[in-house]
Amino acid sequence: MTRLAPALLAAALLSAAATSEAWARSPTAASRPDPATDEGGLWSSSDRAEAEARTKAELDADPVLTGYVRGVACKVAAEYCGEIRVYVMDRPFFNAQMAPNGYMEVWSGLLLRVTDEAELAFVLGHETSHYVHHHSLDAWRAARRRANATMALSAVVAVAGAAAGAGVGGDAAARTINDSVNALVDVLYLAAVASMFAFSRDQEAEADRLGFARAVAAGYDPSAGARLWRALQAEAGHSDFPTARTEEAVASVFATHPVTAARVAALETLSNDRPAGSTDSGRARYRAAIRPHLADWLRDDLRRRDYGRTLHLIDRLAADGEDPGLLDYCRGEVFRRRRGDGDDARALAAYRAASAAPDAPPAVWRELGDLHRKAGQTAEARAAWAAYLARAPDAQDRWLVEASLKALARSGQP
Repeated sequence: MTRLAPALLAAALLSAAATSEAWARSPTAASRPDPATDEGGLWSSSDRAEAEARTKAELDADPVLTGYVRGVACKVAAEYCGEIRVYVMDRPFFNAQMAPNGYMEVWSGLLLRVTDEAELAFVLGHETSHYVHHHSLDAWRAARRRANATMALSAVVAVAGAAAGAGVGGDAAARTINDSVNALVDVLYLAAVASMFAFSRDQEAEADRLGFARAVAAGYDPSAGARLWRALQAEAGHSDFPTARTEEAVASVFATHPVTAARVAALETLSNDRPAGSTDSGRARYRAAIRPHLADWLRDDLRRRDYGRTLHLIDRLAADGEDPGLLDYCRGEVFRRRRGDGDDARALAAYRAASAAPDAPPAVWRELGDLHRKAGQTAEARAAWAAYLARAPDAQDRWLVEASLKALARSGQP
């Protein structure tokens, strides 16, 4: 009975610690919690994080883009518009987060993968739902309860194990009991961690439901949320890295979000249960808002060196036939950098397609010149480099291109 007591106590305390508070109240505008409370401490930490975000080099300084994103946030959470402060961060990963003090970050990798305003509205509705329902504070309190319970239980198990070990004869028996105690302590720790992450999955699922409701109430297409998650799932499936291709399909007690398939199914159910209504996607508005940043964001994505994923993203962006010059140039950049079998020919085809579009960046002709020279096509290389210099007279690498032209002239090749 002595050896069973710690395990029984562990089960009881961990079960109690896993209980969610599930707040239903909303935050009060212009009201800060007492700094001496745990909520006040969390707000202070959020204030420091927000102050630091303002100094980051990744902070996007375009007020038009920031104003647009904040405007969508205000559409899905109009009653909290005065409390929301949006920061667009130029980071090439799909992420958005909102702190309990109203500070929200939206990363460029997310904005690059969202294809219309309705999808953005769903994400921002999700984040503002975390804020409205105090999910950060709930998660912090739950984690603290679990940590305290785990520490107490570990101490109880260790003491009980020591007492049991002292009452048996022989070193072998004592070592066996000691190993059993250590194993039980590990189980307690892992159970606490798993419980904490399960709580986060519950919060994410709730934020999906509430964010969906907010976006639909604001007049957006109900299918946007499921459409976005399906696209992310498909993109992961095109990754060059096996782990990335499988991570969304593998359920884990340590996953902080529901697996994509579960989220898609839940959102599709919500969408199918809605009566016919608005199907506004705001696709044209959204593309116009992000167009000035597309080239920079795609360049950042290329630096991740996951070329299969980037190619899939480019294809998705090209689906409507917009920005063909830029997107074909970026497609050519994928092949040029990847350097696989046949990639030179693929890059040449992509650059040529880009050169026929009115929005082609000048760099298209520089890369065409390099590929033509590599293939021994001197006349074509000269023509491409001359076109590049004409389109980018102030290019920083002008001296290098001019040197290459002079080298071709000295070679005497036709």
